[in-house]
Amino acid sequence: MSKIPVTVLTGFLGSGKTTLLNRILTEQHGKRIAVIENEFGEIGIDQALVINADEEVFEMNNGCICCTVRGDLIRILGGLMKRRDKFDHVLVETTGLADPSPVAQTFFVDDEIASSFALDGIVTMVDAKHVSLHIEDSNECKEQIAFADVLVLNKADLVSSAELDALEARVRGMNAMARTWRAVHAAIPIGDVLDVGGFDLDRALETKPTFLEPELPFEWAATFDLVEGSYTLVLEDGPDETMDVLFAPLASDEMVTARAVQDRAVRAWADAKAWAAPSEPIAFDRVITLDVRPPGTKRYAVRVPKNGKVALYTEHLASEYALRFEGPRGAIAALSTNAFAAGHSHDDRVTSVGIRLERPLDRKKLDAWLSVLLRDKGADIFRMKGILDIAGSDERYVFQGVHMLFDGRADKPWGGAERSSAIVFIGKNLDRAALTEGFEQCQA
Repeated sequence: MSKIPVTVLTGFLGSGKTTLLNRILTEQHGKRIAVIENEFGEIGIDQALVINADEEVFEMNNGCICCTVRGDLIRILGGLMKRRDKFDHVLVETTGLADPSPVAQTFFVDDEIASSFALDGIVTMVDAKHVSLHIEDSNECKEQIAFADVLVLNKADLVSSAELDALEARVRGMNAMARTWRAVHAAIPIGDVLDVGGFDLDRALETKPTFLEPELPFEWAATFDLVEGSYTLVLEDGPDETMDVLFAPLASDEMVTARAVQDRAVRAWADAKAWAAPSEPIAFDRVITLDVRPPGTKRYAVRVPKNGKVALYTEHLASEYALRFEGPRGAIAALSTNAFAAGHSHDDRVTSVGIRLERPLDRKKLDAWLSVLLRDKGADIFRMKGILDIAGSDERYVFQGVHMLFDGRADKPWGGAERSSAIVFIGKNLDRAALTEGFEQCQA
């Protein structure tokens, strides 16, 4: 049985990924496409910005498809395998802050996925107008260009021919093997971005020798041989305010160093997490978030349900929190421990602010506020997008912005859908209180 081709659509914030996606979903190419979307933001609205089509859209809103969401990606692809007769192609649209290489890893390092799906290529959208603002200090922006099989220099109408030539020379210097196209409003023949002939694994390994070493959402793990009973997980102060942990039973012959065991933990990390309840023991087979903010020693109860081996996975290195596992007679030594390479890190200055309002907005107030906001803060606002309820209008108002460029227009009628306004800002040095207050003042 032939494998289902997968295209990964990536590009920095505001480069035109959703515009290209909408073109793919509305053109007559005869393909049945399943779309998997990932967002970086507190409010998920990207799916609502995708034009309605026959294709199914699956949304992941954990923020980073290259970190904890990889388990979510595996889960969704696993679901698609069970009804593969309904799809000819899968398209994964990543968040603008994603390094695409761990996404591509999934199709090589996960045996179950590799047996049914083939990575056809990575298509990277490049914002010709704004990429120069990010390419120097954003590792994700560089990685998106370096791993591309196809580079689309979008918004070519917003720069001069000389600037476009210089940009093309620069990206070719970063990735000489990618096919490069120029586009306005992501208008490019679908055949140039789908069925491109396969992802170049050799080039990926040249670019990143560790490409086939999967990034994991945990940095440390230990195997314990325990008897049924009550135990205690002890932590001291550490670098973060929270620590995610996972306890899971192991078969008698398994250790945390085994690849299959690690893959099960990755999948667990994709499920919803729970906070540790002070009065209840930490649950097994679920990622638990521990609050480690109070200064001093923190102790969490663990109830082992039966005799046997148990795996403990921790988000950060155990040494960073002086973590230890204790039984009735004191500290318990692990059968084995393993430290994993830390995943890539994002610029902590880049955050998102999501705001939702139930009352309709006054269009004049909205335009005046956005005008001042973009004039004063546009350099720090990498991306903004929203679906708004404008007083007196029966249609949704959809807007998208990149830095100081803004585009808004009436969209489809609200119909029977619940009316509200949702707006998302992504950028650096965002003032949540000021953005919320300004948006609230736009209400009619």
